[in-house]
Amino acid sequence: MKRSVPEPEARKNHNPEQKDHHQRYLRIWRFLYAVAHRFICRKFNLTHDEIRIDGPMILIPNHVTNWDPLIVGMSLRYKQAYFVATEHIFRLGFVSKLLNFVFGPIARPKGGSSLDAVRKMMDHFRKGHSVCLFAEGEATWDGQTHPVFPATGKLVRMSGATLVTYRIEGGYLSLPRWTAKARRGAVHAHAVNVYPPEMLKKMTASEINAAIEKDLSEDAFRRQKEHPVSYRSKAPAEHLERLFYLCPRCRKIGTIHSEKDRLFCSCGLKTRFTDLGFFDPAVSFEGSPAFETVLQWNLWQKEELKRRYAQEFSHESREFLFSDAALQFNRVTAAHETVSLGTVPIVLYPDRLKLGGREFLLQEISDMAMVQAHRLLFTAKNDYYEVVSPKKGCINLRKYLDLWQAVRSVI
Repeated sequence: MKRSVPEPEARKNHNPEQKDHHQRYLRIWRFLYAVAHRFICRKFNLTHDEIRIDGPMILIPNHVTNWDPLIVGMSLRYKQAYFVATEHIFRLGFVSKLLNFVFGPIARPKGGSSLDAVRKMMDHFRKGHSVCLFAEGEATWDGQTHPVFPATGKLVRMSGATLVTYRIEGGYLSLPRWTAKARRGAVHAHAVNVYPPEMLKKMTASEINAAIEKDLSEDAFRRQKEHPVSYRSKAPAEHLERLFYLCPRCRKIGTIHSEKDRLFCSCGLKTRFTDLGFFDPAVSFEGSPAFETVLQWNLWQKEELKRRYAQEFSHESREFLFSDAALQFNRVTAAHETVSLGTVPIVLYPDRLKLGGREFLLQEISDMAMVQAHRLLFTAKNDYYEVVSPKKGCINLRKYLDLWQAVRSVI
């Protein structure tokens, strides 16, 4: 089921210099669309809009899965767009060269400066091209939309392009970030609002941000309560320990494990994750807070970690808070080259992060983020680093990010 988004007044591309280059991307995209459309729609049981906008467009969707660019792309049959992509896809050797040749993505470092990405986006707008930007910065871990980057509204006003907000509904439970296995359910993706440049010029950057956040707002569990859909899987709870690092019963870190549809801890905690995306109330959370949703558990553990840091952890303490062994440690150059710094343990102290023989004060780490469920990226003293856990393992790197965010909130 498709519907077309209304077109604003047409705007022509008056820059012929890059016409042939752009037309190559457009021809490739139309070919790939014809090949991939049926597969993507069947894989996710996807229904979607078709977006037809003349002139440059800045498309801003919510971000719920690692497949979002392809899901969004199904609405772009007649409109090729340049996607802003995480920097790490430019470090995949031949795959990176192929992606660059076919799609021409715009690199944006996670946990690093985005100034170069902004310059490239503005260059596309000046040439009359369209750009797709996931302004939340990362896919949701718990089914709830993140705030957009504060600079988004300013970028939208500067672009001179039509803003199209876009929402993916049902995507989170179809392919949660913490697992690699899709579940068969239902996904609907559609444009929410179209804001012509003339309207955007009359809005402040803060008003544009507020409009985007309102349009993108999605709570997977609220939607499930209103319109229940079964997302079938043989192992719906598998790898949830990539999200949950804190047991609500014994309050220990790193003791949660999953098996098929069950979550449990060595202290006796147990629960079951159902195909509807809720914890089964019949399987006991006895002796601990009883969570109905992944969102509730995640919000609780983040607040608990923040409380512990503020009240219990002394900055002078020599005891570490948590650690993991045998992780790949890399430095990433401005040219998207990966320089291996070895396979090292990672240890987090109240005031510093230690990776092998290197130490980084938490207050000196200016940015930190995650890619997928197994890559932690951060910037310290203008250098850009990456920590990679085994892709098929269940090491939880989120606890390092959440603790760093807790530190930033109290210093």
